Amino acid sequence: MAQLRQDKDKFEERGAQVIAIGPEKPRDFAKFWVSHDMPFIGVPDPEHKVADLFGQEFKLFKLGRMPAQVVVDKKGIIRFAHYGSSMADVPENKEILEIIDQMED
Repeated sequence: MAQLRQDKDKFEERGAQVIAIGPEKPRDFAKFWVSHDMPFIGVPDPEHKVADLFGQEFKLFKLGRMPAQVVVDKKGIIRFAHYGSSMADVPENKEILEIIDQMED
C-alpha cells in the first residue's frame, strides 16, 4: 500500500480511484487506516467475501492473503489482474498507470 500512496496523485489525475481491501475486522481495520493516515478508500473484509469474488488467494504458510491488484473500468469490467505469489510480488505503479492510460472512458 505504501507504493500506491506514493503515486496517489498520478492515479487521481487519471480519474482512477484506489480502493484497498483488508482482511481485518472493521474496528481493527479502521484503527490501522487512521494510524497510518491512508489517503485512499479502505474496506475491511474479515469474511473474505470481496477477496473471494476477485479470486485472491490465502496461503497459510505465507502469512495469509497474497497481494492482488485488480483494475476495474467504469463499466465494471476487469481490465487487469495480478495475483502475487508472495507479499513482495506486486506490480510497479508504472505498469498499473500504463494500463489505466490505455483504457477508454
